[in-house]
Amino acid sequence: MITREIRGLRVSAAARFDAIAEAYETWGEDCVNHLTGDFAFAICDSRRQKLFCARDHFGVKPFFYAQVSGGLIFSDALVELREHPEVSDELNETAIGDYLLFGVNQDLSSTTFRDIHRLPPAHCLSVSNGSVVVRRYWEPSISNEIRFRDERSYVDRFLELLTEAVRERVGTERVSVLMSGGLDSTSVAAIACEMAEVRACTVAYDELIRDEEGRYSTIAREHLGIQGTRINADGYGLFEGVLQQPEPFFISVLGGQFKDSLRACADHGRVALTGWDGDALMNERRQSRFGLRSLLKRLLPRKPLDQHPAWIDESFAKRTNLHERWQASFHHEPIRKQSARIRVLNSPMWPAIFEGYDRSVTKLDLEVCHPFMDLRLVEFLLAIPHAPWCVNKHILREAMKDRLPAAIINRPKTPLAGDPALQLVRRASVRWLDSFEVNPQLERFVNLDRRRPLADEQTSDGLWANLRVYALNHWLTNSQPIVRRNLINNDRAYKTSIA
Repeated sequence: MITREIRGLRVSAAARFDAIAEAYETWGEDCVNHLTGDFAFAICDSRRQKLFCARDHFGVKPFFYAQVSGGLIFSDALVELREHPEVSDELNETAIGDYLLFGVNQDLSSTTFRDIHRLPPAHCLSVSNGSVVVRRYWEPSISNEIRFRDERSYVDRFLELLTEAVRERVGTERVSVLMSGGLDSTSVAAIACEMAEVRACTVAYDELIRDEEGRYSTIAREHLGIQGTRINADGYGLFEGVLQQPEPFFISVLGGQFKDSLRACADHGRVALTGWDGDALMNERRQSRFGLRSLLKRLLPRKPLDQHPAWIDESFAKRTNLHERWQASFHHEPIRKQSARIRVLNSPMWPAIFEGYDRSVTKLDLEVCHPFMDLRLVEFLLAIPHAPWCVNKHILREAMKDRLPAAIINRPKTPLAGDPALQLVRRASVRWLDSFEVNPQLERFVNLDRRRPLADEQTSDGLWANLRVYALNHWLTNSQPIVRRNLINNDRAYKTSIA
């Protein structure tokens, strides 16, 4: 008999738990090789005396766990595990170092807390006979196996898969699309219009930088005949409306516009769709435009430096081998030889972004879904010839040329218009960041005497690294030890015996 421990762990319409339970009954642990969609689940198998858990291929749904007193507790919300009296608030210094250097923890199996683990994307976990085993069940690979006789067949099959990915994630009469003026999110909106009442939400600048996202998103919206909400990003300062994140999160610098865009979506309905990440899958040679999506990526360093930032505390760097890990992250030969698409799909950036959208973090009644990150679609794009289909999004342009206006289909690549954060730090209103009240724990990681004033940072990489110091300080101050309670009465975190 299977006991279904799914409370607190959400499964999208693409893989409801009844289907997962049936798949497990049929294939056992191999069921993960027959599932698609976004899922995180746990199955307590009393017949085999086993607990089996899994997380979807791209980490859209979160899954955290900790071992306590001969048992295992698990949840989709990290904060729920922190409430257990046996889970320490001791920080994971390696994760803190990764955040300061890269903006995101590089170890997908760990969290910022020493005792709490993360199940990585495309991994499953089994507990039996007193042991916990974690294994990877899928990884992306370029097969180049799909060949059609005519070009139209490639486009038709792609459109069929994208339409199905959108349909399975809509599941309601009203849906929002976090829509820029680019091709990815407008394509999702065009397909969703055939299934539900769509409202677009666009974040755009008018003055701080030269930004055309608003104009292009309006062209797409008017062509599709849908209503929209426009978030004027000029109205937000750095760290305005900072999100209360369970872990340090690189988007906290832009928390105000991120949070308000999600609120606008939640006002319309319970589902929002994004365009993540057509760029990675279909356009390796892209030039990013600004807007919230590209700003997210901008927060991460893109090239190696001779050494880590001088303000990293030396003893902390030695304890965590920070310098060696910093160099290895840019010079690791097997990773360097991977295709750009495979590197992106394996990037630790994805779980951080997707977990930031999860309702356990946003506290909104909003399910944010990413149709391009659909297993069937991803594997199709990795299996067809790279050229011409995945150069300059050729396959997407062909698929959408009758559904979107020519201005969107033919939108030229534009160079970066500028970094709004660099503009903001030059305003007098942000100088207070250089004299913030220091949390005592920050001194374990950062030598503030060696940190340059924000106004002296002349590059985006240097600026974003400096801003992470402040973001970490804010998180340390607002992530105090929480009230411990007996999890027997907790509806969101669950315990199973290992023995």
